[in-house]
Amino acid sequence: GATVGVEVYSDEKERDSIKIAKEGKKYFHQSKNVIIIDTAGRHKEEKSLLDEMKRIISEVKPDLNILVIDGTIGQQCYNQALAFHQTAPVGGIIVTKLDGAAKGGGALAAAAATGARILYLGTGERVDDLEEFSPTRFVGRLLGMGDIKGLLEVAQQAEIEVDQKRVQRMMSGKLTMDDLLFQFDQMKKFGSLRKIVERLPGVSGNLKGEDLEKAESRVKVYKPIIQSMTRDEKENPERLNASRIRRIAAGSGTAEKDVRELVTRYKQMKNMMKSGKTREFRQFMRRMGGQ
Repeated sequence: GATVGVEVYSDEKERDSIKIAKEGKKYFHQSKNVIIIDTAGRHKEEKSLLDEMKRIISEVKPDLNILVIDGTIGQQCYNQALAFHQTAPVGGIIVTKLDGAAKGGGALAAAAATGARILYLGTGERVDDLEEFSPTRFVGRLLGMGDIKGLLEVAQQAEIEVDQKRVQRMMSGKLTMDDLLFQFDQMKKFGSLRKIVERLPGVSGNLKGEDLEKAESRVKVYKPIIQSMTRDEKENPERLNASRIRRIAAGSGTAEKDVRELVTRYKQMKNMMKSGKTREFRQFMRRMGGQ
């Protein structure tokens, strides 16, 4: 509760979930406009747990029953959702774990089984990874077409700074190490590299999760290297000789091979920005991951 800034009711001495739900509702009834009762996960074959959920609903009489379903179970979503709907009429659906290979086709199956609206999609473990469902964007992701609108919204929410002069200069191939550092910092505001890539047409679905994770880990190595460079070295990385590389590695607490690797990646990105080709972007991301 502290992580998201909400008050949580619990009773460690009480084992009866129905009593906890009733007391929790009573506790918050006068002070809160919205009360969420989160029940433990349960499978359609677990009849006793489904019966327990039916009793909880009978006691607390919720305004809305929301089914939270795992997006990785695919078409099994239909039977799972149907079993829940027969126990407690489902009014809304949240599909989670869509940050991996799962595209969420099962979400449509759950909606078909219950007739309920899909409310939110979960693409990670943090609160800001829960996004409002958009049919257009969802179908785009399902077909691997990307989600540019979503990318722009994330940028607005994160208050991503757009420096038009910098962008134009970078796209012309005039890239400095400071520009690279600026991009690393901007990327961090999105939360993760995966969140950016999965929304790019022609790129989403073509990069493995491990490639992105490796790329993000390399960024953490590259930042202190750039910060250890002089202004002249940042603007003219081609001037980095063996002695300068040795000094930068010592100053940043990294290995000399890491500094050389960054210079190589810098040159690749400089060429990529100039050409602006999607295929080269994918290759660059894989190389960033050390492949």
